[in-house]
Amino acid sequence: MSTISRLRAISSLGRRATRTALIVATGVGVAVGVSMVGAGTASAAPVVCTSPTVPNDIQISDYASCGAQAFEQGVSRSAAMDSGTAVAVSRDFGSSNSLATGFGTALSASRGNGQSLALAIGGGIAHSWADDGYATFAIAGWGSGATAEKDGVNCMGPLSFAWNLKTGQTCLG
Repeated sequence: MSTISRLRAISSLGRRATRTALIVATGVGVAVGVSMVGAGTASAAPVVCTSPTVPNDIQISDYASCGAQAFEQGVSRSAAMDSGTAVAVSRDFGSSNSLATGFGTALSASRGNGQSLALAIGGGIAHSWADDGYATFAIAGWGSGATAEKDGVNCMGPLSFAWNLKTGQTCLG
């Protein structure tokens, strides 16, 4: 491969990364904005669950609940507020993170050094699954759903975003 071909490939990768970052920022901004509109219907103190600090950490505060479980060398973190439900599970050297607010449900799982992130903001349903050293992201706002799994992505509703770094697939609802 010539130097010019390498530079073109690097330039193309930079443009794709910039475009993806812009889509992520837009999706998060829209989801946060819409969640503010629906805020105030239920309130609960935030709960935060972390594993391996606790092998199977489950916490509930009024209407919010979270759970985190890590096997072997995995790390799982989840947090919920208002009436959200967040669950994170990891195995092998995986890292899973989930956050849910305002009636949202966020599910995150990883293994084999995978990294997954699920954000359900203001009533969305987000599911993220990663393995084998890859990363997946799923973000969903009110009335929307996003799934990022090892084989692909799926977005439903106007406030959804999913990204799978293994396949390079993204979707924006």
